[in-house]
Amino acid sequence: MTAYLNALGLVCALGRGKAEVARRLLAGDSSGMQPHPQTIAGRSLPVGAVTGELPSLGNAPLQHVTRNNQLLLAALEEIEPELLAAISRFGPSRVGVVMGTSTSGIQEATQGIARLTRDGHLPSSYHYSHQELCAPASFVSERLQLSGPNYSISTACTSSARALLSAKRLLDAGICDAVICGGVDTLCDLTLRGFSALEATSAQLCNPFSANRDGINIGEAAAVFLMTRERSSIALLGGGASSDAHHISAPDPQGLGAIESMSKALSSAGTLPEQIRYLNLHGTATRHNDAMESLAVAKVFPTGVPCSSTKPLTGHTLGAAGALEAAFCWLTLSDHNPEQLLPPHRWDGEHDTDLPQLNLTAVGTKAVASRPRRMMSNSFAFGGNNISLILGDAP
Repeated sequence: MTAYLNALGLVCALGRGKAEVARRLLAGDSSGMQPHPQTIAGRSLPVGAVTGELPSLGNAPLQHVTRNNQLLLAALEEIEPELLAAISRFGPSRVGVVMGTSTSGIQEATQGIARLTRDGHLPSSYHYSHQELCAPASFVSERLQLSGPNYSISTACTSSARALLSAKRLLDAGICDAVICGGVDTLCDLTLRGFSALEATSAQLCNPFSANRDGINIGEAAAVFLMTRERSSIALLGGGASSDAHHISAPDPQGLGAIESMSKALSSAGTLPEQIRYLNLHGTATRHNDAMESLAVAKVFPTGVPCSSTKPLTGHTLGAAGALEAAFCWLTLSDHNPEQLLPPHRWDGEHDTDLPQLNLTAVGTKAVASRPRRMMSNSFAFGGNNISLILGDAP
């Protein structure tokens, strides 16, 4: 059964809302990547922060008062008319919520525990539920007064890609008529220091697939779709998931799990590799991830495919990355891209000669004009957790 992506709201380092994000994405604008105000392990790290004032949570209960939920609310507000119309049409019990996250409100929880350690008591702003991974889905469900299924998925950097697949399953099973799905993650000390401890962060703008790549930049974002069976111009045509469990933090070096997820996605969408017009790479700019992904892409797409990593424009938004980068495919397919441009790959142009060379897009690269158009987005995570999604023109 086809799942249609009827509406999209998003916020990230590229801006707020579809129009601004599309314009800066297609121009390869990395100006949203700025130094974090604190040094981490003695280094100044570029991050993809959302700047400016976020929506007020108003009189929301204390357990929902987090920056994570403010980011999520910013994305929800962009598509509020479409959400309210769907709730009115289907009823609150037939609208589900599936969100992906890896941070939830851990920044507020960390600040509260630091206060307890320093002063001997928790601040009045602390609530244990801030750090619960179910928090984003609960927030959306309560704010919109929904009674359908609501849950969050936390599988590290595939979280929100899995949320889209789970949303489709709720539609396919007839449990829901509409699902609000996507992901949100917030910049926080825990992840910045954690990835620094793994020696995975770069003090420069990340440089995916370059011989000089030396690590990731972290970002924050929210991307939310309204998914229904009601026909619209862009659909989630298929998806593939795998879990190779090679290592807790390193990918299988031959990319076997990535190959499996891409192959399953193609099969589920009834699509041949040569029909994919663009691939959004996971492309974290770490030595191991880019090595295995280049091998996997070369295996699945032996004749090549136009591709890019968009992480130098947003940072790696972790649990939000899968939905955000699927959103970039959505924008590329949408009316926000009248020139049919592809998201460019921003890097230093220094190929790693030890790896297969990919067909990395430059600024101004246009998509093949033939229809129907099909685009894939890859997300890979700790523990060998892999997701590939295919979006395209509605059948």
